[in-house]
This record gives sequence, C-alpha cells and structure tokens, in this order.
Amino acid sequence: MDPRDRFLGKQCRSMTRHSKLQKQILSLYRAFLKAGKGKPGFLPRIQDEFRRNARIPRTDVMHIEYLLRRGQRQLEQLRDTNTKQMGTFVKTRLEEW
Repeated sequence: MDPRDRFLGKQCRSMTRHSKLQKQILSLYRAFLKAGKGKPGFLPRIQDEFRRNARIPRTDVMHIEYLLRRGQRQLEQLRDTNTKQMGTFVKTRLEEW
C-alpha cells in the first residue's frame, strides 16, 4: 500500500462533518466577507464579531439561531449600496446616582 493512500485515508476520516446550522453560519461568514470587501474598515469588524461569537457553547442552540437570524438581517443592510458605516450597540455600565 502506498503511504500517501494511508495519509489520505486518515485525513478523510479525521475530517468532521458540519451540522446544518454550522454550514449556515459558515455560509453567512463567507457572504459577510464578500459583502464587506469593498467597504473600508468592515472586514476586521466582521472577523472580530464572528471570533467573539465562536466562543458560544454549541449547546446554546437558541442563542446561535438568534445570532444567525440577526446576522442575516445585518448582511442585507451591508449589501445595501448606501451603507457607508456600521453602527454598534455597546453595553455600558450603569452609573450610580
């Protein structure tokens, strides 16, 4: 047996299959990268957002699905030719009176 065949066999077996939800998220990420390419400053923001949300436990499906729907709406806004910048919602600490 050729050693390359063994390597390829091991490599194929070690590759994991993605769930439908994971495929949707990867597709959304690619679409964001494509849409943000022509707009300055968007790519780092997109990458940071996806990296931050990658830490959400896989078992928190409701939260992940919510973020997926929110991301789809944001993508539509980003694709709009009139979009020049992206707004943010920042959590602020309540000040004591």
